[in-house]
Amino acid sequence: MTEAFVRLRCSECGKDWQKTPTGLPDVRSNFSCPNCHGTRRFAEFLRTERDLETVKQFQEA
Repeated sequence: MTEAFVRLRCSECGKDWQKTPTGLPDVRSNFSCPNCHGTRRFAEFLRTERDLETVKQFQEA
C-alpha cells in the first residue's frame, strides 16, 4: 500500500516539505510555516491543485 502525501511550500521563505494528509488543518484555516512562522490560509501552502484535492478527500472521509 502506498502512503499518500501532500507537498507544501512557503512562499515567504521558500521552505519545501511533505506531510501525510491525515490530521492536517482545514484548507480555509490559518496555518503557520514551521520555518519562518509566516501565516496564511493552509490552502496557500499546497503546491499543486492535486495536493489540494488530496487534502480535501481526506477531510471528507
